[in-house]
Amino acid sequence: MKPNAMTVIFMLATFICTTAIASPTLSLNSKGKDVLTLQKKLYVIGYEITELDGEFGEETKKAVSDFQEDNGLTVTGVVTNATWRALKNAKPIAGRSLSDLKIVEINTLEKVKPKPIEHAEDYFVPYGQTFITEEQGVAIVASAKNYIGVPYVFGGTTPSGFDCSGFLQYVFKENGFIIPRLADEQYNLGKAARTSQLVEGDLVFFSTYLEGASHCGFYVGDGKFLHTSSSKGVRIDSLSNEYWQPRFLGGRKITY
Repeated sequence: MKPNAMTVIFMLATFICTTAIASPTLSLNSKGKDVLTLQKKLYVIGYEITELDGEFGEETKKAVSDFQEDNGLTVTGVVTNATWRALKNAKPIAGRSLSDLKIVEINTLEKVKPKPIEHAEDYFVPYGQTFITEEQGVAIVASAKNYIGVPYVFGGTTPSGFDCSGFLQYVFKENGFIIPRLADEQYNLGKAARTSQLVEGDLVFFSTYLEGASHCGFYVGDGKFLHTSSSKGVRIDSLSNEYWQPRFLGGRKITY
């Protein structure tokens, strides 16, 4: 027996409110890199995607719904944590390549453009290098803590609502440093480091709804990190948390 619409909505709302995951919720009319990643994954595991455009249209919704039905998930056409988790575990079909798609040019996907350097202290930070002092790291964390409680907003880059990487980018810009917009790009900052080597202001990354760096935050000391949770907004959590510990990808040392 299929649940009625109100039951589905209630179940979905309850799930989103009670989980502390960092995977973005995608639905009809969503746009951006996460939608593009979704489209690629759906295609290579055998679902009908004819255009990689980074826009969640009716075709993408149908593919999501078909995938949910095939995998015993509640069919909503909305991508939440359960669907991301199932997608992560789905295996590609042999011989199915993204190059087979008729249209692979992404014309409508919003691209992140670097902000112009307005002040001498603003500069694009280098990949693979430390670039702030430990004192600056403490100051950056202090300013980041001012936003504790700000809600999560998918694609958010302002104090009205942040996503994880948008939060990092905003705080760094506020402190005179221009960093990339996305978590997987931010993972190139600094140098790989063990947790014991991290100090306030260094960065931590997690593999959540996708392989690789898909969530990020500031290390704040004592095995804790400051980040934007998709369910509870900007907050401090422990690296030993039962959710975050197995998903911890690694630390990046940006302080010297």
